[in-house]
Amino acid sequence: MKCYVCAKEGRSSDAVAVCIVCGMGLCEHHAMREELDMWEGGYPFPARRVKAKIPRILCPECYHALKGG
Repeated sequence: MKCYVCAKEGRSSDAVAVCIVCGMGLCEHHAMREELDMWEGGYPFPARRVKAKIPRILCPECYHALKGG
């Protein structure tokens, strides 16, 4: 798998991770590791926040959408 961001910029880089939100392949330069809140729930609701944050890999676009930056 190749990095989607690099491919759009006309370069070719091997992917080392996949964005947990959109599934985009990412090279080491474009993969962003972030500690996110984790929620657990079942049917029926309510859901509750898990005590520990879980590390996740995000692409730059999903990272900015989630973090508002």
